[in-house]
Amino acid sequence: MIPYSVNIKLAARTLTGTLNLQNKTAVDWGWQGLIAQGCHSSILIIDPKTSQTIQVLERHKANVVKVKWSRENYHHSLSSPYSLRLASADSAGKIIVWDVVSGTAHCEIQEHSKPIQDMDWLWTQDASRDLLLAIHPPNYIVLWNGDTGTKLWKKSYAENILSFSFDPFDPSNLALLTSEGIVFISDFSHSKPPGSGGKKVYIASPHASPAHTKPVPAALPAPTGAKKALNKVKVLITNEKPTNHMLLLYPREILILDLELSQTVGVVAIERSGVPFIQVVPCAQRDALFCLHENGCITLRVCRSTTAPDESDPEQSVQELVYDLRSQCDAIRVTKTVRPYRMVICPVNENNAALTVSDGRVMLWELKAHVSKPTVNPSSGLSPLYAPVAFCGSPLGQNQKKIQDLSLNTMIGQSLVSGADPPPPTLQQEVQLKFLLTGLLSGLPLPPFALRMCPPLTTKNINHYQPLLAVGTSNGSVLVYNLTSGLLHKDLSVHSCEVKGIEWVSLTSFLSFATSTPNNAGLVRNELQHVDLPTGRCFAFRGEQGNDEPAIEMMKVSHLKQYLVVVFRDKPLELWDVRTGTLLREMAKNFPTVTALEWSPSHNLKSLKKKQLLAREAMARYTTLSDNEQSSVESSVISLLQDAESKSEGGGQAISAREHFVFTDTDGQVYHITVEGNTVKDGARIPPDGSMGSIACIAWKGDTLVLGDVDGNLNFWDLKARLSRGIPTHRGWVKKIRFAPGKGNQKLLVMYTDGAEVWDTKEVSMVSSLRIGRNVNYRILDIDWCTSDKVVLASEDGCIRVLEMAMKSASYRMDEQDLTDPVWCPYLLLPRAALTLKAFLLLQPWSGTFTMDITQVYVSALNGSHINPLESIYDMKSVLLDPELNLLQRCLLVSRLFGDESDLQFWTVAAHYLQSFAQARHLSVPVPEGQTPAEGTQATPQGHLDIYHDTLCESFYFQRFQLERVHLQEVKRSSYEHTKKCADQLLLLGQTDRAVQLLLETSADNPSYYCDSLKACLVTTITSSGPSQSTIKLVATNMIANGKLAEGVQLLCLIDKAADACRYLQTYGEWNRAAWLAKVRLNPAESSDVLKRWAEHLCSPQVNQKSKAILVLLSLGCFHKPLSHVPHYQLLWDFILVFSLTYVLPHKLIGAAFVDYARLLRTLGLRESAAFWASRAGGAGEQLLEELFQGEGAVPEETEGMENTE
Repeated sequence: MIPYSVNIKLAARTLTGTLNLQNKTAVDWGWQGLIAQGCHSSILIIDPKTSQTIQVLERHKANVVKVKWSRENYHHSLSSPYSLRLASADSAGKIIVWDVVSGTAHCEIQEHSKPIQDMDWLWTQDASRDLLLAIHPPNYIVLWNGDTGTKLWKKSYAENILSFSFDPFDPSNLALLTSEGIVFISDFSHSKPPGSGGKKVYIASPHASPAHTKPVPAALPAPTGAKKALNKVKVLITNEKPTNHMLLLYPREILILDLELSQTVGVVAIERSGVPFIQVVPCAQRDALFCLHENGCITLRVCRSTTAPDESDPEQSVQELVYDLRSQCDAIRVTKTVRPYRMVICPVNENNAALTVSDGRVMLWELKAHVSKPTVNPSSGLSPLYAPVAFCGSPLGQNQKKIQDLSLNTMIGQSLVSGADPPPPTLQQEVQLKFLLTGLLSGLPLPPFALRMCPPLTTKNINHYQPLLAVGTSNGSVLVYNLTSGLLHKDLSVHSCEVKGIEWVSLTSFLSFATSTPNNAGLVRNELQHVDLPTGRCFAFRGEQGNDEPAIEMMKVSHLKQYLVVVFRDKPLELWDVRTGTLLREMAKNFPTVTALEWSPSHNLKSLKKKQLLAREAMARYTTLSDNEQSSVESSVISLLQDAESKSEGGGQAISAREHFVFTDTDGQVYHITVEGNTVKDGARIPPDGSMGSIACIAWKGDTLVLGDVDGNLNFWDLKARLSRGIPTHRGWVKKIRFAPGKGNQKLLVMYTDGAEVWDTKEVSMVSSLRIGRNVNYRILDIDWCTSDKVVLASEDGCIRVLEMAMKSASYRMDEQDLTDPVWCPYLLLPRAALTLKAFLLLQPWSGTFTMDITQVYVSALNGSHINPLESIYDMKSVLLDPELNLLQRCLLVSRLFGDESDLQFWTVAAHYLQSFAQARHLSVPVPEGQTPAEGTQATPQGHLDIYHDTLCESFYFQRFQLERVHLQEVKRSSYEHTKKCADQLLLLGQTDRAVQLLLETSADNPSYYCDSLKACLVTTITSSGPSQSTIKLVATNMIANGKLAEGVQLLCLIDKAADACRYLQTYGEWNRAAWLAKVRLNPAESSDVLKRWAEHLCSPQVNQKSKAILVLLSLGCFHKPLSHVPHYQLLWDFILVFSLTYVLPHKLIGAAFVDYARLLRTLGLRESAAFWASRAGGAGEQLLEELFQGEGAVPEETEGMENTE
């Protein structure tokens, strides 16, 4: 049996409840794997895997309106460790950047005092990861340094800004949703504010009266003739697909807007009886949309493949983007107070969704894929979804284990584009998607609350003590929380009306009372219940009594839990025996009205027990005496002994000790009453103190008695010295006073209408204070001590806070608290420990088999921490231990496990192209460096790279995708400007015949009719003869020189001089456009030159996107280039590991890099691993090997032999 250990030290924590309306958008799911959620002025950090709150951050004074996790798209090392950094903004305009592990603030930012409308971290450049962009009402965007709180720049706009959205593929593009329309900024930079006011796009309502119509640079006709006013646009989101599409969310439809045409190219509409949208989140891994509806239902819509295998004409295949409903979860019961607020999607895997509800619930849904039978119901009209044939970027081995629901892109395959070949039918496995509720966090109900902590910890109950807090709620239920974990222990439905008070009668049972609303006569229904926690059994303590009587005002249980006093409003008090449940005395009608009452801690239990012990000893002696001796004992002594024994019959439980209580009446007179068994005696009376008002509460501990009155005076009585001392606090009505538990602990907790204070009654001095408006912005509803040095406060914002005695809202260190379930979060570990764990999971080449026993390696790195992170990834263990899992798959899996955004992208691209080039070599196709394998070699089982990688994709697939996009634009064009843009794109793509058709469509009354006709003639008559080529090239060059870059580039493309066009585009700073053109028009060698120049540009100090440059070089197959190109870039270590294990590539830098990597491993404490890599570095690693085994004699044999492993 496991020994039960008691955690005596409780962590400070906050139990949260219902959300404020301003918290609606304050939720975010980070790459770190955690959810942050605003609740009033606090921020909860939730672990979605185990459904537990692991941190609550408190520093804001106003309601939190936005939270944003920082992005993890940088390579992590000891100098750039894993960190939990979060930005939160409140309704008073304050932004706080948090170190979540320690619960402290990095910096605080304040510009104005109005609610922050939107904010986000910049993630695109490698130089600084601290930049935070925020919208300060009404019309300012400000860029801040989130580490220091420094303002970098500020820019104002003409209209009020509501939100913003970055282009995920081009960080210089930013869209602002304003009260008037959308403002597009194309020159966003972290170094200086945007120069121009941006391009405005107004969203026109088709039925708007002419008087209200604004000049529209690009009108956006709404489909289906439905009336669309701009104020109905809830949000705009840039799509996670490089199509320059934007999503506009309306209540009954989502419009997909093509930004090049300013024209809708798709609509996701709801049928008439459907439930309106309130949110949409696009996915990056697949072309899919998560939609949240007003009834709390989350739906997944997947884009329909644009071509079926049997369609021959790709031009006819694309009519509109269609998103088919593939799965939906259950709705919630929506009421006036319960409504869905926000949905967040896991950015790492995109198959988990969390829904926040206004009542404080967080529902965690997981998308599951089920293999279904190949027979498709034709009536549904949906084409089947297929599972991908690869796992973690590599073809699946025959007996290899895989995690079906690892992420969205391991659950469903890619959408086919026109002209793309589907995978062989033998490899395809049809799947269906379903949502599964995997977790639920529920908050406290609406206040008010009545708090009572269970009896304190003592040496006698230490073996079975649990720190339980009973919370009486307004709906009549009593919630019992275990304060060690902060989790709900029991939810008991005890009463039918608001719980007014709770008193514990043992460690496992309590009494609670509730009163209904008064009737016309002022009488109520009183409910006094006795609850047994282990069984949940409740019974009415006062039996049938309780209907139509004056309300219970308070109840007090005696110190030994023997007696109970019940005080009524206009009725004499009742005295009960708790153990037998019998009424001992109902006081006479002339009994004084009680204003405050308290039991004395003194009693005669010890003397009774002593007498009982003496009696037993004497009886034992008496029975062993001889008859002669017995007769000599006086009969009176024997009778006395027998009397004492009978009084204490049945052991300690049945002893009725004498206890006493004091109470005050309306005049302030103090009465003293003694209770022993069935007898109740009236004691001394102390006349009222003239300096005190009406006494509101009394507390008694040891020789100290404290009285509090309605005027804010505290009167301290020292009963031993017979002294009293009055202190005016000037805080108004003293609502409640409680002494702290623990022998000799004379601290006193005082509750006022405007806050609370802690006093030291020995020194008669105040220790700490809490006041509305000064320290906090919430009203205190109830107080209690939960340990000798911690207090628990219930507040009006629906939260219950466990605080230190200083009552500062201090967040706790996450790595020091006890969690019920182990949490997988490397970010909670020390930097060195997290990197050791990662290195351990990535590679173990020094041992013959892969192991998950980290204890030997890890103890030094953990430095005595109690966290064992591998406990919580049991579902991954079998896959990580699978011998068929190759190194590339392992790297991808570990980067996904760690939430490493940059590593995940790096390994996805590296794995894809390493395998593509390896296969090309295997097929004996010569592939010069810098050229991707020919189109014919691309039918690999893993297919092409996903389109969300944009220009990193294979050229043949990128071309098809762009052609398909232009065909879609063609179908949707509605004006001459649209037709002209389509013709221009077709010319760049080399589709001259179709471009000529569009040019000839120009009507005769159009001013451009003549130009377009001539252009059509030029395109059809271009020959490859020298003179015509040189003339067109000369004209194109002159056009470019005179500022007509687009037209010049078009002419150069007509004469197959696209390489020159790319050079001109790069010269004029159009780097992205040049890369696009190189991908769609150039042969591999020319394209490679253009993209290599782009990579060099990305590495320049002013751009600083070295990580993207590496990805570009990888996509070209320049596998040694990342080594020489970016010599000090951290990521090259990982790259070398894989490359050295995949191919043999002699390079002068590899030895040096192996030594560097070995040194890193040595600093992490992985000595065996360091020795392995040092031995592979040849001569360069000899010195390190000597250092590693200094003082141990020769280098171990197995280490020496490792040099020849390759």
